[in-house]
Amino acid sequence: MKNLSVLLLSTLCCAASYAAQTTVTIHSTENDKKEIGKIVFKDTNSGLLIVPSLSSLPPGLHGFHLHQHPNCGDHGMDAGAHFDPTNSKTHLGPYANGHLGDLPALYVNADGSANTPTLAPRLKTTDLKGLSVMLHAGGDNYSDNPPLGGGGARIACGPVGQ
Repeated sequence: MKNLSVLLLSTLCCAASYAAQTTVTIHSTENDKKEIGKIVFKDTNSGLLIVPSLSSLPPGLHGFHLHQHPNCGDHGMDAGAHFDPTNSKTHLGPYANGHLGDLPALYVNADGSANTPTLAPRLKTTDLKGLSVMLHAGGDNYSDNPPLGGGGARIACGPVGQ
């Protein structure tokens, strides 16, 4: 019985320590398509943990989204619109009941690096396949006024699952 208990406990511990994970390589949307780093997405009990390791970005807060196509061509425009599988057509941020494309804003340090983890509570790694991760030039007010929260130009992008 003791051996069975140890085996069961070991199995549970190993299963609990394993979580699905996806890594996305991010490139500039400029003509040079320079790689600026990677973002790791990992499932947790509280949602999708997002761990960026990016560089060469303008400092400040940036709109950060999932877009509907895994294609970053034409300066990120080929990625399409924000990920909205329920067709809500509502831009309310990562913690409300709008579309699922809104991620928490990405903070870029004065040296151009972004490495602050954040959490998207309504997502999991299985939601990401076939999408792209997009970083916008400006911040995001998670509103439809101005359209799409005012994030502006698409400055960096990475397709998921390719």
